[in-house]
Amino acid sequence: MTNRWIGTALALAASAVWAAGGPGLAAQDSSSVTTDSVSNNFDSTATAGRSAVNPGDTLSAVPPKTAVSPGTDTTFMVDQVVAVVGNRPVLASQVEEEIFSRESQGTKLPTDPEGIKAARQQIVSAIIDEELLVQQAQRDTSIKVTDEEIASGVEEQVRKVRGNFTSEVDYRAELQKAGFQTPEEYRRWLSEQQRRAAFQNRLIEKLRADGKLKAVAPTEKEMRQFFDEQKASLGKRPATLSFRQIVITPTPSAEAKARTKARADSIVSELRRGADFATAARRFSQDPGSKEQGGSLNWFRRGVMVPEFERVAFGMKPGVISDAVESPFGFHIIQVERVQPAEVQARHILLVPDIDSVHVERARTTAETVRKALAAGAPFDSLQRLYHDPSAEREAKDVPVTKLPENYAKVIGTADSGTVVPVFTIPAGAREQFVVLQVIGRRPEGDIRYEDVRDRIREQLGQQLAIRRYLDRLRKATYVEIRT
Repeated sequence: MTNRWIGTALALAASAVWAAGGPGLAAQDSSSVTTDSVSNNFDSTATAGRSAVNPGDTLSAVPPKTAVSPGTDTTFMVDQVVAVVGNRPVLASQVEEEIFSRESQGTKLPTDPEGIKAARQQIVSAIIDEELLVQQAQRDTSIKVTDEEIASGVEEQVRKVRGNFTSEVDYRAELQKAGFQTPEEYRRWLSEQQRRAAFQNRLIEKLRADGKLKAVAPTEKEMRQFFDEQKASLGKRPATLSFRQIVITPTPSAEAKARTKARADSIVSELRRGADFATAARRFSQDPGSKEQGGSLNWFRRGVMVPEFERVAFGMKPGVISDAVESPFGFHIIQVERVQPAEVQARHILLVPDIDSVHVERARTTAETVRKALAAGAPFDSLQRLYHDPSAEREAKDVPVTKLPENYAKVIGTADSGTVVPVFTIPAGAREQFVVLQVIGRRPEGDIRYEDVRDRIREQLGQQLAIRRYLDRLRKATYVEIRT
């Protein structure tokens, strides 16, 4: 995980096969490099067949309301009910929308009558699964999805889509091709899709947090079958690099920390007397990622923020102003806005102690000393335990060479396994960190093998099987009718 509070240091964008993390929420700082293997390429849908709704950035991902799929009679007819879940119908038009959505994303659908029939049956079943999750989430009074958060997500999505067109005329014309007569109609559709997705995701998160959705261990046969089914869509494995690092961060003096703590305490006092938190964050916070949003961190779960921050945030009641909380990044003032069973929505103000040139030079000298010790044969692990910033990641495995951040790529170059590269710096907000790095492996481009992704398959398939079992229980407890 990477640090949301330290700007844009290591943005490792996802490649087609090997997903790599970028600046996110704050469990690590800007020195962290994360890879997520091939997780984005396997079908990890919450409903074991139909993805939770995440409309794309272009209108090609928006299913038209009047799509015509293979094998469909184009004679006009009233929308048909193809299934009933509880007291809610599943309409033929929903099936057509899903077919078009899959085709627009490159999915090859059957063209023979039997294949078309089977595909439709699978899609109807997937829509039923989605509806079961939505209904179950809506019955759970602890799961809340607010109009505010949905409106915010919709506005962001609309801006992205609108940005793909040079004029309003072109935008409206494309909307009409997709079956939306006006932008307002598109917004309403998008709002409903995002609301349903939020209900599904919140339910799954709550079940996991409550220990009611434990992964099911798949068999080796199931994992190999899963790989074989997905293999054609994986493409080539890019050339990758693995390395380990020792990140040395300049530390402020005791006097600088005391001054910053006193300033934070003063702001806390003003906030508790009624000052507006968002206004104070815009004025005082030194977190570039949230400052202009009034300190908003949106929703986050455990394991995302640094432990010092999480211990306080997850123990607070909404509206309360925390004392100053010290973390490796400085001093935080926290206000929790909303609480869900497994996540909180919060704001914070970050104050960073000043670091003078003496302490910066001391960190640089330490980094050079560590590098010389490695070159002389000192154990990397021992030096890492002594000098590494614990908020930074210790190693990165199988990072696509083309996705290395510029600071890393420039120094690593073509260095082979075992090489300790020269000390270099990476930005960490208003300060710099010094990196001692050793390359521990290179892999050329090639086909993805089962061995490359076996652990990821076990994790994802285990989660899918757990969800499938839960859905089977919901089906037994809910009236479900499929009409032919």
